[in-house]
Amino acid sequence: MTLIEPAVTDTAADLNAAVQDVPAGPAFPAFDGPGVAMQVSEVSAVHREVNYARTVGFRPLTMDIWLPRTGRGPVPGPVPLVLWVHGGAFQLGDRRELPPTFPADSVFSRLNAAGIACATVDYRLALEAPFPAQLHDLKAAVRYLRAHAQELGIDPERFGAWGESAGGHLAALLGLTGDRDDLEGGLGAQGHSSAISAVVDFYGVSSLPLMPPMQLPAGLLTGPMVAGVPAGMSMEPGPMLIGGSSDPDLLAAASPLGHVSAGAPPFLLIHGDSDALVPLSQSELLAQALSAAGVRNDVVVIEGADHCFFGAEDRIDSILDTAITFLSNELSQP
Repeated sequence: MTLIEPAVTDTAADLNAAVQDVPAGPAFPAFDGPGVAMQVSEVSAVHREVNYARTVGFRPLTMDIWLPRTGRGPVPGPVPLVLWVHGGAFQLGDRRELPPTFPADSVFSRLNAAGIACATVDYRLALEAPFPAQLHDLKAAVRYLRAHAQELGIDPERFGAWGESAGGHLAALLGLTGDRDDLEGGLGAQGHSSAISAVVDFYGVSSLPLMPPMQLPAGLLTGPMVAGVPAGMSMEPGPMLIGGSSDPDLLAAASPLGHVSAGAPPFLLIHGDSDALVPLSQSELLAQALSAAGVRNDVVVIEGADHCFFGAEDRIDSILDTAITFLSNELSQP
């Protein structure tokens, strides 16, 4: 019986040769087009589930784009746009969720009623990828919207951002790092600026190193809610955001306070004076730094309001109107 020995080959060389023999094809798309908008009310049409960035090893990142409408169709454009950034301590939440004290879809529909488009975006949470992934995602979203501005009827020169809690933190960072090439990231659409012209920050953290330990009611995050958290990982939002570290330098690098400069856009900071999760002092610190840098800002303190403006439910309409008036004024001209 004759045995035929397998030929000894250089596996790496064979693989390279095989790859070279594959005909060249179109690159896998790094993002999708906006698709078709669906009319959802008299004032809004929505492009849903728009993939604004794909990257190997992660889920596609999506946004919903809410465009203003009149009874006769699209609002004559181009219109300004506001990026809405959801909260959730960098650990929970998605683009469709508003705080439980806000009426459903109120941020998006109220912006549309004021003639402003709104893109509400998903971003990677803390255990999906550490900071600055979240900022990279938001910047990719802004670049995507500028790349498709003509198709969407939006003005690429009039972009703002509005976020609450963790989203306020990220909206502030987005506003403060428009000229930071080292924080731009490489996701999605390229060749466009990620700078914005106005920021609304609802009770966001400005300095992670100065945040007190999180005090949550017993039993709030247990069992299935924490089953996917790696053993030994801190449940504190700041350390989890930076990969489980408590290094004050890393925490500071992920904080808006360390990125304030004279070139920042105007800020509106709205915060409850009874916030038990993010102290009012966090907004006050950011306002002081902005003022010292010569950046226009205003702090609105909501008396008796806890986080998410609990305790001030009867004033939610007024609070939202204050934010929308600020954005309308700041984005009225390029």
